[in-house]
Amino acid sequence: MTEQKNEPFRGLPSVTELLKNQTVLAWLERHPHAVVTDCLRRAVDELREQIRTSIKRGQAPPDISSENVIARAKELLEQAAEPLVREVINATGVILHTGLGRAVFPESVVDSIIGALKGYVNLAIDRDTGRRIERDELIEPLLCELTGAEAATVVNNNAGATLIVLAALAAGREVIVSRGQLIEIGGSFRLPDVMAQGGARLVEVGTTNRTHLKDYRNAITPNTAAIMRVHPSNYRVVGFTSEVSLDELVGLAHANGLLLIDDLGAGALFDLRRVGLPHEPVARESIETGADIVLFSADKLIGASQGGIILGRKDLIAKIRQHPLMRVLRVDKTCIMVLERTLQLFRDLDKLQQVHPTYRMVTTPLTALRSRANALVQALKEKAPAVSAELCDSAAYLGSGSLPTEAIPSVAVRVCVPGLSADALARRLRLDPAAVFGRIESDRVVLDMRTVRDDQVHAIAEAIARVAGAAGV
Repeated sequence: MTEQKNEPFRGLPSVTELLKNQTVLAWLERHPHAVVTDCLRRAVDELREQIRTSIKRGQAPPDISSENVIARAKELLEQAAEPLVREVINATGVILHTGLGRAVFPESVVDSIIGALKGYVNLAIDRDTGRRIERDELIEPLLCELTGAEAATVVNNNAGATLIVLAALAAGREVIVSRGQLIEIGGSFRLPDVMAQGGARLVEVGTTNRTHLKDYRNAITPNTAAIMRVHPSNYRVVGFTSEVSLDELVGLAHANGLLLIDDLGAGALFDLRRVGLPHEPVARESIETGADIVLFSADKLIGASQGGIILGRKDLIAKIRQHPLMRVLRVDKTCIMVLERTLQLFRDLDKLQQVHPTYRMVTTPLTALRSRANALVQALKEKAPAVSAELCDSAAYLGSGSLPTEAIPSVAVRVCVPGLSADALARRLRLDPAAVFGRIESDRVVLDMRTVRDDQVHAIAEAIARVAGAAGV
């Protein structure tokens, strides 16, 4: 009886036997032995499970040839060798998509650092004197040039910037913040929690929708260290509202010997009205108004690598640099190199839209987007005629908490594959080799052209055709 049960399994090739196969031997020249062995073992195990299932259901047994096992092992090996973080096509219409890596680095920036990444760089050594320096010192002059600040430093993100500023300048003392600015952003980052971790005591003033200068004034005590203004990057309070201007807050803070800390969130380096967007607080404006410390993200409106930029008075930046958290929050060479080269692009705002992907996407005219959409529809007619594809008006967004209520007019292609739900189609497009990410609206997959390049249209059409073909359409 036992022999009868084991009979269907006897023909399964062993892993040892498979490792001698010429195809597998070729794999071993390119892949680690342990990885190849694991893929073969998993392929055999899958086949063994298929045999058990066929016996239970009284079905014909599967093909247990070595060729079949090797074919499945090849698929597993390709999956194992492919990086999990890889290039994708963003057709969501969200320009700074947090889940898709936020800003696209400018091509000139990427090209200029490739050589340096293959060798050594002078990350923390002054080439002139040969002396050791802090790694952020090399980028400080450029930040000061673009913002008018006395001094500047960089940490690993803006949450880290908030933490170290509070720890270095307000630990054990009070910091006054309007209730309407007690933000929570993605990843459950809450300002009150960060303030507590920084050792400062939060003093809330005003109400959610209205805060007046007298609210701040009445909250000042001998233990107050600073007044903090926080820009509500990812939400807006509208209607019956009132807030105190930065100029008034600076005047009140300095009249009482307090610091004024201005957290800009996304952090614009120029007036965004220049590219057709509403005005956002600009770093230079905050410095010129008299803020003692200004902090903001490096990977949003600047479009560089993840980082938190801190600007301000020279003595205060020196205190921040000397704090033990600076070692914990410091950035690596890649961040410094990408940030420096991206900042250089802001020296010439007239050319920024041509060389910076974020601002190129923001300002691409609707006529160009419509042409791109038509090219995709035409390609689908040729490659997958059974697929329904039609142009539609769309709304793109800057994303990552920047201008959350400001829709940017766009053009999209609405796609439907017969027999596939929108969820199924979206999933298969994400898993396709082209890794196309769209969004779902009214049970249709929508591919927004504002975040798609012209040279990606063909790849999207090919991906949809592959998905349709696999679905038998």
